[in-house]
Amino acid sequence: MGKIIFYEDKNFQGRSYETSSDCPELTSHLSRCHSCRVESGNFMVYDRPNFMGNQYFMRRGEYSDYQSMMGMRECIRSCRMIPMHRGNYRMRIYERENFGGQMHEMMDDCDSIQERYRMSDCQSCNVMDGHWLMYEQPHFRGRQMYMRPGEYRSFKDMGMGMGGMGGTSGMRCMSMRRIMDNMSM
Repeated sequence: MGKIIFYEDKNFQGRSYETSSDCPELTSHLSRCHSCRVESGNFMVYDRPNFMGNQYFMRRGEYSDYQSMMGMRECIRSCRMIPMHRGNYRMRIYERENFGGQMHEMMDDCDSIQERYRMSDCQSCNVMDGHWLMYEQPHFRGRQMYMRPGEYRSFKDMGMGMGGMGGTSGMRCMSMRRIMDNMSM
C-alpha cells in the first residue's frame, strides 16, 4: 500500500493531507498543493482535477518545491495510486488511433520506438499486463502518461493535449517503460 502526503506550501509547510488511495480533487482537502512527500509506493499526480492534464510520476522521496522540480505552472490537483504489479508486462502499441497502422507487442522497456520499431508515432495502445509510463520523447524524457491495463483508442481524447493547456494535438508517445518496484528515473 502506498502513502503520500501533500502540503499547501513549498518545503512541506502549511496544512497537509495524507492519502493511500486515488484522490480526484485535492482542493476539497487543501486550497493548493506545492510540495509532497511519498512515504511508500508509487503515484501519478495531475495538474487538473479528475486525473486530467499534465501527469508526473512520483516514487518514494521528498518533493519540496513541486512546481520548480517538475517545471509546472499549476499545482497538484489530483492523484492516483499505482498498484504494484507482480508478473509479466505486456502491451501492444499502434501507430495510429483506433489500433491502426503498425502494431508491435512489447514486454519490456523501449527507449525509442523510432529506433527499435521504425515507427514515427504511437497514438493508441492496448495494455494487457502491468502498469506503464509513456513519454512524449525518446529516452524517457518529456511529458508522461500513466497507462494501466485497458484499451486506449486515442491518446488525443485522454485530456493530454500537447499543444499547451487544452491543445488538440494528441500525446505523442516515443518511449515507454514498465512501472516496477526498483525503477530508476
